[in-house]
Amino acid sequence: MVATTTLGGTASHITVGKVAHGLMMMTWRPVPIPDEEAFEAIKAGIDTLPPGVKMLLNSGAFYANDGSTANLEMLARFYAKYPEYAEKTFLSVKGACKPGLEDLQIDCSPEGLRRSVDEVIRALNGTKKLDLFQPARIDPRVSVEDTVKALAQLVTEGKFDHIGLSECSANTLRRGNSVHPISIVEIEVSPTSYEEETKKVIATAAELGITVAGYSPLGRGLLTGSITKPEDLHPDDMRNHYTRFQEENLRHNVAIADALKSIAAKKGCTAAQLCIGWVGSLGDKVIPLPGSSSKKRVLENLAGGDVILTEAEKQEIERVLEEHPVKGDRYGEKVELALWG
Repeated sequence: MVATTTLGGTASHITVGKVAHGLMMMTWRPVPIPDEEAFEAIKAGIDTLPPGVKMLLNSGAFYANDGSTANLEMLARFYAKYPEYAEKTFLSVKGACKPGLEDLQIDCSPEGLRRSVDEVIRALNGTKKLDLFQPARIDPRVSVEDTVKALAQLVTEGKFDHIGLSECSANTLRRGNSVHPISIVEIEVSPTSYEEETKKVIATAAELGITVAGYSPLGRGLLTGSITKPEDLHPDDMRNHYTRFQEENLRHNVAIADALKSIAAKKGCTAAQLCIGWVGSLGDKVIPLPGSSSKKRVLENLAGGDVILTEAEKQEIERVLEEHPVKGDRYGEKVELALWG
C-alpha cells in the first residue's frame, strides 16, 4: 500500500503520495538527460499511485545551468506527449528569481512575481495548469505580507491555484499565512540538515495545517554513500561549490553515510530509503522531496515512504549524528545568506 497524505492550506482537499518527486537534476546538470529517460522516470512514480492520488512534482523556473526555463519546457513536452498525466500530478514551481540566476537574486516585488509567474505559464505552453507557485527564497527588500498579498492577487486572476513559500523562517511562515493560507513550505530536511529553525518551521507548519516539502532528504547524494571523494563529482557539478563536498569535510562526512548505510542494512532497506523514511516520520504532513532522474531511483525513493522507523532506530540515527556532526555548509557562502528569510 503506497503511503499518502493531504496537502495544506487551500489544497487541503488534495491527496498526494507521501514521497514527492523533485525534477531539478533532469536539466540542472552539465548534460541534461534525454526526454525519453526523464519521461520514463516521471511516469514510473505516478503509476505507483492509486486512482485519485496525485504525484507532487517539484520544478523551478531556473532549473538549468544557464538559469533558463529548460525544466518547465521539458515538462511541457512530457504533458504534450502524455496529456492524461496532467490531472494525475500536482505541479509546484519555484520562481521569482531575477533573469540570469546570478547568486539566486530574488525579486518578490509585485512586478517581479507577475513576470515570473507569466514566464512559468508561457513555458508550460498550455499543457498543464500551474497548481502552486512559490518564490524560491524570501526577498529581504519586500515584506512577506506584501509578497503573499501579491501572490494572492495572481491566484484571484486564475494564474495558479495555491501559494507556497520556500526557505523561510517559522516566524515568516506564520506572518505569510496570516495574509493568505500557505499550502506548502519547502525547506531542506535530512538527517544532516535538521537545524533548530528546521524544527521550528515543521512545528509551526503542523500547527497551521501547512505541508512541509523536505527537499534534499538524501543530503544531495551525500547520505547514499555514492559520493566518497571529490572525483566522484563531474567537474561542472554544482556540488563542487558546497563545502560539505570539499575534500577534508567530505572525508569526515562519509563516516555519516557509512553509519546510516549500516543501520539501513539491518532494517532491510537502502540508505536512501532510510533517510526518506526518517524525514517522513517528522510529521503527517512532512513530505520527503528527493530528486531523481531515473526510473530505478524514483521507485527506490518512493518505497522509502513505506519505511516505518522504530524509536530505537531513530535514536540510533541520532547517536550517529551526535558522534559525527556534519561538516560544511548546505550551500556556498552567498546563498547561505538567503536561507531562513
